[in-house]
Amino acid sequence: MNEGEHTLAVFIDFENIALGFKGKKDKRFDIQKVLERLVEKGKIIVKKAYADWTGYADYKRALHEAAIELIDIPKRSMTGKNSADIRLCVDSIDLCYSKEHIETFVIVSGDSDFSPLVSKLKENGKRVIGLGMKESSSNLLINNCDEFIYYEDLERPLSTPPRIEQDLPEKKKEAFQLLVDSVVALVRENKEVLWSSLVKETMKRKKPSFNESYHGYRTFSDLLEDAEKEGVIQLRTDSRSGTYVIADFGKEKKRGQGEEEKKERKPPKPRWRSRPRRPIPKTPTPELAPSEPPPSEPILPETEPVI
Repeated sequence: MNEGEHTLAVFIDFENIALGFKGKKDKRFDIQKVLERLVEKGKIIVKKAYADWTGYADYKRALHEAAIELIDIPKRSMTGKNSADIRLCVDSIDLCYSKEHIETFVIVSGDSDFSPLVSKLKENGKRVIGLGMKESSSNLLINNCDEFIYYEDLERPLSTPPRIEQDLPEKKKEAFQLLVDSVVALVRENKEVLWSSLVKETMKRKKPSFNESYHGYRTFSDLLEDAEKEGVIQLRTDSRSGTYVIADFGKEKKRGQGEEEKKERKPPKPRWRSRPRRPIPKTPTPELAPSEPPPSEPILPETEPVI
């Protein structure tokens, strides 16, 4: 197990989840969306689902393909108790004490009856994540979990990754799409530095069969360099280790687009409007007629000196 890799155990109260989809003919529970979200948090070790599977036969094949262990519980009318909830709690507590390397427990349900289980797991130093439907999830369970994920949020993207060109080869597009999905997952998990090794590890968890050589690259660094060349991501090199770090998604700009933006960009408006100054009135000055000479000192007549 890699250093810093989290381990998860997933327990599914399938009857509670199916209750949220009751009456919605156009929607079905998709286990792949749940697992794709959870593998972003770490390595899933245990996957169990509890229900009376005679009433949910349509879901059994998809759950089997996802390698989920199906625990068949008889109907409540036969046992007189909610045996599925009790069995889920017993298995969770047993795993909590017997498998110390499991750090995170995921309870896929919205039933408030699991709130004491969540408290007991947290007392033993475990992190608990809840997942359920908005309409059928109790606030008591939501507030008691360390993190709660709504199933509806799995169906809507949280960001706008760059568009991958359609004229690329099929294998290259497949690799770039997996790369983008992994980067989005790491950003969603608040990873500050996206090391190339961390990105590759996430890609392997999302698709265990991933291999860069199958997509035509000798090393994973070659894949990252080609993705940067195609405008999918932006890379930088760490000054200490010399390895690649994904800095951001690529920015698609056509030639001349930057100059057009500069031309179309308007000057910013001033924040404060200056008050127009009032013109200062000028005192009128008398104008002289052009025919009249300017006034001069009077000339006195000459007189003889007195002896």
